[in-house]
Amino acid sequence: MAPPPGSLLDPSTIQDPTAFRAWLRANAPVYRVPDTPLYLVSTWDLVTEALGRVDDFSSNLNALLYTGDDGRPALFDMTSLGASVQTLATADPPTHTVHRRAVFPSLMERKMRELEGFARAVAADLVERAVAAGRFDASRVLVDPLPMTVLVEILGLRMDDVVIDDLLAWAFDGTDLLAGTNSLARMAELSERAAEAGMFLADQLARAVPDPETGVIGAVARGVADGLFTPEEGIGTLVILLGAGGESTSSLLGSAVRFLAEQPDLQDALRTDLDLVPAFVEEVLRLEAPFTGHYRCVRRPTELGGVTLEPGDSMFLMWSSANRDPAHFDAPDELRLDRPNPRDHLGFGRGIHHCVGAPLARMEARVTLEELLLQTTRFTLDPERPPAYVNSMFVRRHAHLDLLAE
Repeated sequence: MAPPPGSLLDPSTIQDPTAFRAWLRANAPVYRVPDTPLYLVSTWDLVTEALGRVDDFSSNLNALLYTGDDGRPALFDMTSLGASVQTLATADPPTHTVHRRAVFPSLMERKMRELEGFARAVAADLVERAVAAGRFDASRVLVDPLPMTVLVEILGLRMDDVVIDDLLAWAFDGTDLLAGTNSLARMAELSERAAEAGMFLADQLARAVPDPETGVIGAVARGVADGLFTPEEGIGTLVILLGAGGESTSSLLGSAVRFLAEQPDLQDALRTDLDLVPAFVEEVLRLEAPFTGHYRCVRRPTELGGVTLEPGDSMFLMWSSANRDPAHFDAPDELRLDRPNPRDHLGFGRGIHHCVGAPLARMEARVTLEELLLQTTRFTLDPERPPAYVNSMFVRRHAHLDLLAE
């Protein structure tokens, strides 16, 4: 069998992973990354099967991919550092169930509706200032700051000692730890930054009123007071929500804006009929999942897709590849607004770890895109500075997305 085109961490693969993922699906749907105990799972059927086998595959984050001194992928065994805090995205039942129930009521769709007016006002202001400039980096002035501004409101953060830019840096540094493209030295630097975020959130949690009505921090404080969380688990939960809450919407919005900038006919269609925006958002989530996948750890001797797996092996369930599997989707690489089941995708994961902030991200994307379409007659990519994604195999966020608007 011929080797795949490129490798997981090649810069060209990160910018355009289409050919690499197609090769995996066709030739090795459970593919071992050379010289590592990490397996990439790439087809719809096998990813969804693995999601249902929680007794075989743990969500605990016990290893992270990094780039070795030889430039090749390597896996860092985090268990050598001792037990780490596992919560929400990385916890297994029953811990996951308890933590999710403690937090989720503050992230229900009713709360999203209450925040929609605030989110729209923020989006309208950011869009107005960006469009007035005519030429702007949409990542820097719109798609990155908007979700963090809204997240401050929903978390219930006290912002007397920190600014949005600090929160954005902490959120993105946290997800950058999982990029796979970092050296061990860079991972150490990012870990120090993550520790700063943890200290900030620990202070916020210590000062919070233990009442879910005050925001997510209040819900977590209530959970700590009731013994549902340890203080360390509470802080870990907030760190995850800060990173995921900022990252998921930033990545989704950036991809959506790029699709529209590249396809003027699609842009005109949505501008003419804003009721098409929700269907468009779902297609963006399918085509460019904000998180390209998530890790799982093998609990016991088993197999998946005919491949033998041993305890301690790691898997990366590739949402982004499964979402383009031709065995599950007609014309999987095409953006279609009339798909019969628009939410039949893994853009926010699936099963017990389906993203708790999915309603928030969908709402933020919808109102921001509506405001951008309403306040412009046309926007295009800036030919002098083509867009680029961050150097990460884990997230699909733009490093910069320069536009010309009128």
